[in-house]
Amino acid sequence: MNSTDTHRALDYFKAKMEFSTGPVELKHMLDVNEEINIIDVRYPGDYAVGHIPGSINLPSDQWDNLDCLSHDKTNIIYCYSGVCHIAAKAALHFAGYGYPVMELDGGFEEWKKLEFPIVS
Repeated sequence: MNSTDTHRALDYFKAKMEFSTGPVELKHMLDVNEEINIIDVRYPGDYAVGHIPGSINLPSDQWDNLDCLSHDKTNIIYCYSGVCHIAAKAALHFAGYGYPVMELDGGFEEWKKLEFPIVS
């Protein structure tokens, strides 16, 4: 690996740590009552079947309604899985309005796989 690759790696992982989090870290944030705002961008029917405790459903047809987002807390956004890009699109949209955002790596599927609490 040359020094250019090292610099690119530093940039990549710094951004990854700044703008994404994993389910284990999110569970810890919930356990210690950290001030976060969890946004589920899946379809309402899927949200009703099960979602991360404390999350707010905000599907793509409601992204212009920013009332449930917070400027004072990190808005952690998730969708279906690690290959779903809806959360990334939402994060880009919300960040464009000045909201602090992070994406949940692995989405709801990874949360379920780890057998963390689900509200239905």
